[in-house]
Amino acid sequence: MPFSTETWVQAAAFLGAGFSVGFGAIGAALGEGYAAGNASRAIGKNPAMSGPILKNMLIGQAVAESAGIFALVIAMLLAFMSTEGAPMIEAWALLGSGLAMGLSAIGSGAGGGFPAAEACMGIADNPSTQGALTTNMLIGSAVSQTPAIFGMVVAFMLMFIDWSSQPLWPGWAAVLGAGLAVGLAAIGSGVGSGMPAGSATAGMARQPAAATTIRTNMLIGSAVSQTPAIFGMVVAFMLMFVDWSNSPPWPTWAALLGAGLSTGLSAIGPGIGNGFTAQEASAGIARVPEASGPVTTTMLIGQTVAQSTVIYGFLVSLILLFIPREASESMVAWVAPLSAGICMGFGGIGPGVGEGLAAAYTVNRIARDYEGVSVLLTRVMLVGQAVSESTGIYSLIVALLLLFVI
Repeated sequence: MPFSTETWVQAAAFLGAGFSVGFGAIGAALGEGYAAGNASRAIGKNPAMSGPILKNMLIGQAVAESAGIFALVIAMLLAFMSTEGAPMIEAWALLGSGLAMGLSAIGSGAGGGFPAAEACMGIADNPSTQGALTTNMLIGSAVSQTPAIFGMVVAFMLMFIDWSSQPLWPGWAAVLGAGLAVGLAAIGSGVGSGMPAGSATAGMARQPAAATTIRTNMLIGSAVSQTPAIFGMVVAFMLMFVDWSNSPPWPTWAALLGAGLSTGLSAIGPGIGNGFTAQEASAGIARVPEASGPVTTTMLIGQTVAQSTVIYGFLVSLILLFIPREASESMVAWVAPLSAGICMGFGGIGPGVGEGLAAAYTVNRIARDYEGVSVLLTRVMLVGQAVSESTGIYSLIVALLLLFVI
């Protein structure tokens, strides 16, 4: 039997609710479990501090739970919202809303567990630093929730903006692509932001006198790790707020969906790679505070290079969004732009992580011998990153061929 538009919109709202809390539960559970496991290790090492360690674990778990709570709120709103009189495009917007929140909560939930875990271990090793470690844990965990907040903002927009002025075709792809862009992009940034927070918390337990220097590096490294998620949010805004009514439905829908996938997927690797680099930089400064200058400088250089593939993904997204296309329903006309977005999106993951690892091990070694090998190792790092970059460039070339030659 045929279903009414209202029924389809209601079904999409239910699916969005399922995606939101289903994906959103993954990261929070991982982060909380990691914190709990390390709390057990810490209590086993220093049973006399079991009370403070347990308290710290619960506080850290509560913050890591935030992303899951955001996802639960969006899911409840989707499940119980009124869909009376809603246009069909609203179904896709609600589905995109659930994906935006659910996917973005994965990284933030997992990332929030790193500082909580290290704070528990640090209290066991150096009980006198309990207050400083808990404070840094809260700061680091809060920063790692930012990508989930990006996803929540987009989810609210997709849920409550009136989309009736947008045509169903290609508007459905724009709102769904917006949810995928910000949701996927936030995964890497959420994990990457938590990594230096954990490392800095562990470092403060070993080197309390350098707490300010360590925290400064942590915040800088975490901030850079956030940038891939920002690219995803920018693409989501463009997909949502550009008027697509004058664009030919075919093949524009494929280009819009490809644009969301290109930036969303390509942001995952750089977010995690930047986290690796910042993690090692915080650990290195904790070991040798005097090395903070060259370590932070090298960290920023390495993180900048590791951002390259998300910039490629963003470039492909802009081309997909704004290069005029003629109306065509041929298979090649719509498969090519969608394939270009998928190609660049997946192609950007590996290089982002690989370049981050190259930078991470470089700053680790510079911290140990910052006066002797800093310049030499930076050169080696850049050469290694350039080679790791090549596969991302291959993906960019193929994506451009798909867009302009095929």
